[in-house]
Amino acid sequence: MAVFLAGLLIAFVWWQISKSTAILSDPLSFMRIEPEASGTIMETPVDPRDKALFHLRQGDLFAIRGEWKDAQAEFEKAVDENGGLPALRKLAQAQLQRRDIKGVRSTINKLQSAGARREDLILLESIVELRAGELVKAQSILESSADSPQKHYGLAILSIIKGDHASAKSELSQVISGWEPVLRSNARILQSAYDEFSLFPEGSNLHLITLLSRSMAQVQECELALPLLVQVTSAMEDYRDAWIVQGYCELVTERFESALASFEQAYNIDPQKPEIQYFLARAYASMEQHQNAITFLEYSLVNGFEPKSEARRLIAREALSIGNTALALDQYEILAEDENAAIEIFSGLISASMALGNSDEAYMKAKEAVERWPDDPRALELLGWVSMETGRKDEALSALQKALAINPEMKEAKKRLEELESKR
Repeated sequence: MAVFLAGLLIAFVWWQISKSTAILSDPLSFMRIEPEASGTIMETPVDPRDKALFHLRQGDLFAIRGEWKDAQAEFEKAVDENGGLPALRKLAQAQLQRRDIKGVRSTINKLQSAGARREDLILLESIVELRAGELVKAQSILESSADSPQKHYGLAILSIIKGDHASAKSELSQVISGWEPVLRSNARILQSAYDEFSLFPEGSNLHLITLLSRSMAQVQECELALPLLVQVTSAMEDYRDAWIVQGYCELVTERFESALASFEQAYNIDPQKPEIQYFLARAYASMEQHQNAITFLEYSLVNGFEPKSEARRLIAREALSIGNTALALDQYEILAEDENAAIEIFSGLISASMALGNSDEAYMKAKEAVERWPDDPRALELLGWVSMETGRKDEALSALQKALAINPEMKEAKKRLEELESKR
């Protein structure tokens, strides 16, 4: 039995070391966009007339990419389309990421009116106070509330900020054993920073702060992680991983100039890492330095950035911003070859083809889009548009009518159909 237990202990320690080594060798892994996220979340069947769900899915896609301005816009539309509590919760999260404290306070009131659980409201209120620097007020809100995973999660975040790691670990353990699945997952992510640090007995406090900041970025608490990261980067200017996480947090909280400076620091330390090049490009793009963004996105592809489709999608977007339609078309053509390509890729490809006068190619791609998504009104609307522009009036009429039969609210399809009928 002793030998058996010893074997289990060795296996566990080996697994922990292997996991830690993988994380340390790729500190940007938590930021990496999964391949399916570079397409669209709309691939699962959704009634296009369910506008709230449509906007929620689109908002989720932007959130996964860290594009919180666009995510907030979609979640606001979902709220307007009677998306209820799910839409309000997602809107509050987007507002928190964008530091829209006034907006999130308003959303909290709406959540309360819509019947949100009291413990959820308590956590949101305490997080708002923490972001406003009101630590004492946040602690008072949490400690006076009834016992719940939300209460312990808020106290864990507060303890991390205060540097009281014993209390933080105690609170996290209660969340992990609690009933709230999302917070349970978040608590495990935060606990993993402590677990990883424990593998390095000689590790410094700055190393622990960096690990915790990375975990806080993973659970969308970048605003609270940034003051911790500044401690690290101020003391250790050559700490690449700290600059990476700091830049990421500045980027998603829309501190674009600061994000650019942080990623430039990381790039100066390690100019070959493709993830740094990718996020440096994102920082340039956010400041409308489109050519610089394209350059670093191309560098990231050369150095093996994954998923390639995400980098190519951004190259196409930035190329269109500077009027380089040919480069955008090149990227869309490569993206469209993927069997998992989203309909948005075909939309970009068709638009670029039409802009360059390749109307026959655009028509063939529009036909292919309808073959892939025969019940998607967006594909039918694309075919209707291209058919109109290429003189195929009967086919255009049929495609637009089918699109509106599926989704009568498609404004662009309505407009094109009216235009077409006026010419008949």
